[in-house]
Amino acid sequence: MTSSNVSLRSWRRIDGVDLIRGLAIFFVLMNHVNIRLLLAHVPYTQGIPRQIVSSLVWNGQFGVQMFFAVSGFLITSTSLRRWGTLSTIRARAFYQMRFARIGPLLLLLLVVLSAFHFAHVPGFVVSPKQGGLARAWLAALTFHLNLLEGRLGYLPGPWDILWSLSVEEMFYLFFPIACILLAGRKMLVPLLLVFVALGPLARTVFTHGNDIWQEKSYLGGMDAIALGCLTALLCSHVSLSRKALRTTCVVGAALMLFILGFSRTAYRWGLGNAGLEETVLAIGTCMVVVAASQSGWRAPRVFRPLLALGRNSYEVYLTHMFVVLGAFGLFVKLGKPMPLVPVLFVITIILAAILGDRVARYFSEPMNRRLRKHWGDSAEKLGAAIDGDASAAEPQLLGT
Repeated sequence: MTSSNVSLRSWRRIDGVDLIRGLAIFFVLMNHVNIRLLLAHVPYTQGIPRQIVSSLVWNGQFGVQMFFAVSGFLITSTSLRRWGTLSTIRARAFYQMRFARIGPLLLLLLVVLSAFHFAHVPGFVVSPKQGGLARAWLAALTFHLNLLEGRLGYLPGPWDILWSLSVEEMFYLFFPIACILLAGRKMLVPLLLVFVALGPLARTVFTHGNDIWQEKSYLGGMDAIALGCLTALLCSHVSLSRKALRTTCVVGAALMLFILGFSRTAYRWGLGNAGLEETVLAIGTCMVVVAASQSGWRAPRVFRPLLALGRNSYEVYLTHMFVVLGAFGLFVKLGKPMPLVPVLFVITIILAAILGDRVARYFSEPMNRRLRKHWGDSAEKLGAAIDGDASAAEPQLLGT
């Protein structure tokens, strides 16, 4: 299959990709509610099998890795759709496209977080020990908030989530440069393979005992991003048969299920100590993405809530801590009643989804379209992201 045929199809929304993002943001939400409960010494997991607890509320980091894999796939696929080959990518247009998507909401979030900081709202104040507000702004805008946390410790929750943006934004910064310099010389794929190989080492050997850096280093996320890029390149050159797609989907889903649902077994097998759990998860994610992108599979109606969560994953990710802290604050005021713990999880997910949808609908997407029109990214241009529903095909987390 030619790259043009693949890119035309992949430009439309891919339900399988949105489901993966919806599942990923679900794990992030569950994890952040769980952390609040643990910090408040609410023993809600007593009597529940440990693997069930791990699968439901401790998969947040895995969710981010799934986002990274999807991000690499979408960025590479979109670039191929726009410019035909990666060696002819236009860096300025690429950076404008990325800023239009992630910049407005990120800047708005920083302003709101600063207002809460100055109002001394609990859970939002960046202490001098953590570098202060100005240092947090600098780190967020220059893609090294993860480095700041690795040196000075965790920032407040609404700031802490921006670590993954630092990883993705560093990828955005160097991706067009690497494509221009290396793609035409057949050196881009070897570089991506090097990142895949370095990922597990970055989560083990290169951490030097720093637990925060084990989770939030640049290289620790780049293996998933690189695998996503390689997946997009593969899809642009190879068209699998229906049987092969089914096999790829089943194997990929099995790998994801193993890491997400049997993480304790995976750790006992040595995958955790070797830093390979997240690499295996990223490989499984990419295999499912291949099957979803080439099969044209449409999700049943029962998956619509998860699809919606995935389509607004960037907005949900950047705004969900307001919901988490607000809902948990109410839970504490009610006396931390144990029977309301499941309600806390459900309400947080529902409200975070609603807030993310409203932010996307009334702010980030209008700003995205307005900026692209301002920069000449009209519907008549190749790969324009303004025509119809195509605008929604490109955004990802983080982001994420």
